[in-house]
Amino acid sequence: MRTAPRARAVAGLPAGRLSAGRLTSVGRSAVRLTAVGLLTAGTLASGLVPAGTAAADAPDALPGVSQQRRDASGRSAGCLPPSTKGTQLTPWPQTFLRPERVWPLSRGEGVTVAVLGSGVKDGSGLLAGRLDLAPLPGGPDPAQDCVGHGTFLAGLIAADQREGAGFAGLAPRARILAVSVTNDAGTASADLLAQGITTAADRGARVIAVAVALPTGTDALAAAVRTARAKGALVVAPAAPDTAPTDASGTVKPGPAYPAAYPEVLAVRDLAPGGALPDGPSAVPVGGRIDLAAPGDAVTGPGPAPGGYYTGAGPSFATAFVAGTAALVLGYRPDLTADQLAQRLETTAYRGPGPQYGHGTVDPVAAVSRLAAPAAPAPPTPAAAPTMPPAPPPSDTGTQASLIALSSLAVIALVAAAGAVAPRARARGWRPGRAEES
Repeated sequence: MRTAPRARAVAGLPAGRLSAGRLTSVGRSAVRLTAVGLLTAGTLASGLVPAGTAAADAPDALPGVSQQRRDASGRSAGCLPPSTKGTQLTPWPQTFLRPERVWPLSRGEGVTVAVLGSGVKDGSGLLAGRLDLAPLPGGPDPAQDCVGHGTFLAGLIAADQREGAGFAGLAPRARILAVSVTNDAGTASADLLAQGITTAADRGARVIAVAVALPTGTDALAAAVRTARAKGALVVAPAAPDTAPTDASGTVKPGPAYPAAYPEVLAVRDLAPGGALPDGPSAVPVGGRIDLAAPGDAVTGPGPAPGGYYTGAGPSFATAFVAGTAALVLGYRPDLTADQLAQRLETTAYRGPGPQYGHGTVDPVAAVSRLAAPAAPAPPTPAAAPTMPPAPPPSDTGTQASLIALSSLAVIALVAAAGAVAPRARARGWRPGRAEES
């Protein structure tokens, strides 16, 4: 992991806050943001020139999209109205993540990303030729999207970039597999989600982006996640719902979200413009594990009807950026396993200042372009112990050698004695000497 640079200010304001373009929402389901504050946030922070020619070309507000569409009484609020708001400016998450830097290496070609949510309806044609459908038995039609949330996330992942438009998906050549796991209000069940995960893995999705967060899990859901991972699919899910859960008294009760709470899933939290943690009344506390962080507040994307853009905020939107990054990596390194892919996303992330960032903020540039770490050298093979010849059997060789040595010494002594006697004998003419008289 690498240490993150200081959070960049947005238009001269503290990171994570907006003024003229501040969030004016009543909960996550009514997110509104002025376009000047929203769409120029990342552009001004990075010094890039926006795709549009002037801020005046932008709309003054974008309609919001959320995980669920319910009125104050909890009933379905009907389908998402079409947006007439357009813009040519570049959304801040793109200038923050800079995916265009790795597009020469990968645009996600050959990678299928399943989006499990409210369905995907490509009214704007940004997924033309790259949208597949996976209907579930007895489930809703994945080609329809009353809530608009699934279409929005699919656009963040893989929308094509149009000439003159600043918006584009992170992996604009990846394929999207739409799997609908919610009703018309955006409510999901664990059993339907488990079916969707299994179906997505069976259909060959390498990345499964789950758009919903459930308060409890089931054995079937846990088994589906394990099976998908075993088949090579990386499951990515929000670490919390987009709207803070409350008890009967209205008190916020953060807790684990499923399937993100399962160890086989990458759990993702959201970041505000500039890379700071969200704050304010609409910020959702995360009560479970966090693996990665990504842009998730004041996010711009397409809806199911042709025409304008929407804005959204919450961990589910951050999930789409992590899924898009995974698609970019697999487009460049299709040989990676799901475990290797997850490890690569985590180890190349910018490390945040605390545990609320998990391993850090996802970094598409580093995740794609970083050279693989060299394999650890194999431990040296221990040298084989020298083989000694067997000890010779006992023999009398030593005794024989001693006798030979003694005989040699005796011969030498005799020769020496002869050498001493010979001159005297020669002087006497070799006659024996006389005995001394007493």
